[in-house]
Amino acid sequence: MGYRPNSLTWVVTLKIHSTVAVRAKWNNLGIPTSQSRAMLNNETILLVEDDDNDIVLIQRAFQKAGLRNVLKTVRDGEQAIDYLRGLGIYSNRERFPLPFLVLLDLRMPGTDGFEVLQWLRTQPELKRLLVVVLTSSNLQSDIDRAYELGANSYLVKPVGFDEMVHLVQRFEIYWTEINRTPTAPTVENASRPETTLI
Repeated sequence: MGYRPNSLTWVVTLKIHSTVAVRAKWNNLGIPTSQSRAMLNNETILLVEDDDNDIVLIQRAFQKAGLRNVLKTVRDGEQAIDYLRGLGIYSNRERFPLPFLVLLDLRMPGTDGFEVLQWLRTQPELKRLLVVVLTSSNLQSDIDRAYELGANSYLVKPVGFDEMVHLVQRFEIYWTEINRTPTAPTVENASRPETTLI
């Protein structure tokens, strides 16, 4: 089966072509990577992550890949929902714009990533928001559940810094040059779940 440009699901493997080869392929089609980087630098990515070490690693990897000031970080599912609803300290959309994409950890205290996913897909204004799971879990049951709840992609966190940089570079190429995204959502009255979603 050929490549389907409207597919929202990214099957990831670290054994694909090198980043340089992929960039060369898409440059040959007239899509400059500097332009794609500028496109992503004008967007906001919401990182939902509770581990301080992983936050620093991911932030450094984005910077190393030439993507600066694109990440907004929250540390649990409750904060993620507040951000997406524009509540409390996140009410200023100039400082906390609605993200182009959510990078979502799964295993967090309180409201976890699965609950955030399930909540998102019940919100008419947010159900098309791109969600990429970025987690340390390689359990097939977690992968299956994330996709069932509406994740667009599932990535397992690399351990080393260089591997994380390479992942971010491939991430940039896919979401800016290859994938076709839906119209950006707008939020008016997204509601919070009254009870736990599990």
